[in-house]
Amino acid sequence: MLDKITTANMEASKVKSILVKTAKYMVISLAVILGLLFVTPYIFSDKIKEEIKKTANKKLAGEMNYSDVNVSFFKHFPSLTLTLNDFKLNGSAPFQKERLIDAKEVSFGINIPSLIFGKSINIDEIYLSNSTINIKVNKEGLANYNVYIAEEDNKKKEEEESSAIKLERIEIINSQLTYDDQSTNLHFDSFGFNYLGKGDLSKDVFDLYSKAKIDKLNLLYENEQYLMNKKVDADLITKINVNSLSFVFEQNDLMINQLPVDFKGKFDFLKDGYNMDFIVKSNNSELEHLFTALPPKYNAWLSKTELKGKTDVLLTLKGNYIESKAIAPDFNLDLKIRDGYVNYDKSAFPVSNLNLDLSTSLPSLNPELLIVDTKSISLNINKDYLKAKVFVQGMKNPEIDAVFNAKIDLEKLNKALGVTNFELKGMLVGEGSAKGKYDQKNGKFPITNANINLKSGYIKTQYYPNPITNINILTTIENKNGSFSDLKVILKPAEFTFEGKPVFVEANLFNFEDLAYDIKAKGTLDIGKIYQVFSQKGLDVDGFVKADVSLKGKQSDAEKGNYSKLQNKGTLELRNILIATEYLPKKFLIKEGVFKINQDKMSFNNFLAAYGQSDFRMNGYLQNVFNFATTKTGILRGAFTLNSIYINADEFMSETTAVTTNPAPATLPEKKSTTAKVETGVIMIPSNLDLKFQANAQKVNFNELSLKDAKGSVNIKKGVLTMQNTGFNLIGCPVTMNAKYEASTPKKAVFDYYIKAADFDIKRAYNEIKIFREMASAAEKAEGTISLEYKLKGRLNANMEPVYPSLVGNGIVSVKDIKLHGMKMFSAVAKETNHDKMNNPELSKVVIKSSIKNNIITLERFKFKFAGFRPRIEGTTSLDGRFNIKMRLGLPPFGLFGIPMTITGNKDNPKVKVGRKTEDLEETEDKDTE
Repeated sequence: MLDKITTANMEASKVKSILVKTAKYMVISLAVILGLLFVTPYIFSDKIKEEIKKTANKKLAGEMNYSDVNVSFFKHFPSLTLTLNDFKLNGSAPFQKERLIDAKEVSFGINIPSLIFGKSINIDEIYLSNSTINIKVNKEGLANYNVYIAEEDNKKKEEEESSAIKLERIEIINSQLTYDDQSTNLHFDSFGFNYLGKGDLSKDVFDLYSKAKIDKLNLLYENEQYLMNKKVDADLITKINVNSLSFVFEQNDLMINQLPVDFKGKFDFLKDGYNMDFIVKSNNSELEHLFTALPPKYNAWLSKTELKGKTDVLLTLKGNYIESKAIAPDFNLDLKIRDGYVNYDKSAFPVSNLNLDLSTSLPSLNPELLIVDTKSISLNINKDYLKAKVFVQGMKNPEIDAVFNAKIDLEKLNKALGVTNFELKGMLVGEGSAKGKYDQKNGKFPITNANINLKSGYIKTQYYPNPITNINILTTIENKNGSFSDLKVILKPAEFTFEGKPVFVEANLFNFEDLAYDIKAKGTLDIGKIYQVFSQKGLDVDGFVKADVSLKGKQSDAEKGNYSKLQNKGTLELRNILIATEYLPKKFLIKEGVFKINQDKMSFNNFLAAYGQSDFRMNGYLQNVFNFATTKTGILRGAFTLNSIYINADEFMSETTAVTTNPAPATLPEKKSTTAKVETGVIMIPSNLDLKFQANAQKVNFNELSLKDAKGSVNIKKGVLTMQNTGFNLIGCPVTMNAKYEASTPKKAVFDYYIKAADFDIKRAYNEIKIFREMASAAEKAEGTISLEYKLKGRLNANMEPVYPSLVGNGIVSVKDIKLHGMKMFSAVAKETNHDKMNNPELSKVVIKSSIKNNIITLERFKFKFAGFRPRIEGTTSLDGRFNIKMRLGLPPFGLFGIPMTITGNKDNPKVKVGRKTEDLEETEDKDTE
């Protein structure tokens, strides 16, 4: 027994000894390991720092800075990491001076075997903590993130000896990421951005497993807010092909706020664009969760609204996007809502049984190819109902297939949906269908049968304190064979009351190809206040229209002049009304005008109007007004006497505005600032006017010309303006003129005019008339009186200035008495011939005939006497001042003997040679032959 106890004690002692030794060795090993963990970073610290600095210098295109460096196993245990504190990295060209990354800490995980046994150090992990990342792409597609310099193939040996980045893990912690792409007008910000990506990023083709969480995501496209303050939780698997720059999104489960989204697809970089194939879907989701993912303007509404129902969303974007070739992908959106329920602010009558089946297709992102297919939409409010289906294909000439049936109390609908900007009332009852193509040019209209009845309507908005009340509309629209000729619109009645003033309209319209109309309208409408009801932008004008008219007839009778068959009468009074038209850059203000309608004629007296700085008082009549107003082919005819104190014709020149958008800041902007560059254009004359004016204007300003006491006959017909027997005073000289003007495009016009001016001061003309300075630059120092009679035609550019090579004309300049002081051409003649008296010649009673073509003025031979000399001059000059003049200087006493000479060069540097030989000036032909 004792032996057994002794043996047991010995065995226990051995076990204890083994355990003690094991523990001892474990403690020693742990201490060694801990010691190595502490010591190893210091042993290899210098090597690591040197390799990192070498790598940064060789492989980073952007400027990198940091405040301190430390190496540790414990920063991201068990990885050995190099941490750069207060890390800053600028972007690549052209963003070298702008920050790409600004982080409190950036850590690089180091591959231990490469550190101990390799010639180079491999970095396989990157950690960014509390960082700000600003990614930018300019309009040309150049990005700031191309900071890593790829090695060339012929540097393989050098590549093996340097440190390498072979990433297997990327982690971003509590950071802010901003992406601003001006080439696609896409901008987003993510706050509280946390990301973990795993995969062998050193391979050419690899799978990237990612997890991302974002506290707040803001996304803008074309400066419109689509997502604001949205939470995102995502698990992603992305296959990346580095060689072809291809991304395949294999499995991506997103949570946008409370909406689950499945995202799959691919994205390839092409030589000049992108190839996309994206599929985004959310099936059998809650209707409420769908609204949590919508833009922020719905947040306040959603907080007061009870939503029920199921939704399915499918969005696809597929195809190439190549901006330079105008190639864009196809966009499709399918949205379904089942058994929906909407109740805003605990309304007593909620919307129930809301069902929607909508498909939208936008091939090549082209609005003209848009297809909207609402297969069904239906809802109930208590016993009220709405049922409809609508199919529309195309924009300009859409194909339509629509059916609707409704009985809705608008007040109940307004309260149930929570439409806060409008207060609506009234019972809307309607049913109808429309099927076919709308093509006005070819006379096609959908086959239609519809009745719409609104009783006791009421509209009140937040922008104006008083409502529009007593709205009653009873409308029937009928078309049986699908043509404009079969279209019938009956409006009996349309009436409403605003500010205590009732307005009543009743109309029967038939056959829109030869419109037969019967319209009665009576009432006063305050345009300014009506505008205020529907807009918060403020008043354009505080004006009103007062009408009491009865119109009955046919369009063809108005066109053919069968005025006896028309029964049009009444009055129309306008005050302070602004009219905008595509033909004029500014708005036309009718200060006051009372129109009296009798058959096809609209007469008015003392019609006061203004356009910019110009004022007009007109008396006369307009004809074919109804035809002009209701069709694109109607010609407005009329005759007026027009009186004005001042007309600024330059304000009638057309304008085109080119808007440039300034770059967005790194943080989310409310708005992008814009600058507008205004380009002028010629005065456009509408082609559908046939008007005659007897005009009288005390002062007219046009292209730096100041005309006084302008009088004449002006006709406008088929886009051509003709002026006959027009007279005005220019620089104190009476001028008569006939002219013809026509604009072919907003950038080009042609003119043809005859002008006669008697006894005008040449010095004053040079100082005050721009075109005279340009065409007669040699007259800079001339003094005296001349007369002019000239015919000229040509082309005007976008600034209403003559294009000199296009000018063709001829005429006479009569010199009454003129002194040519300091004219370099005559000074050069005096020097060459040693006759100083030719320095400042004086001319009197000389007739100079000339013609203009291809930028050259041809002077016919003319003579004059001066100080005993008898000069004879002929030749050509160009409109830019070059000379090719032949001159014979007849010597005293009778000019029988003379000195032949040639004058070349230009007005600033004339060259005089004795002799007859000259070279023709080079002509400049007008290249615009349109």
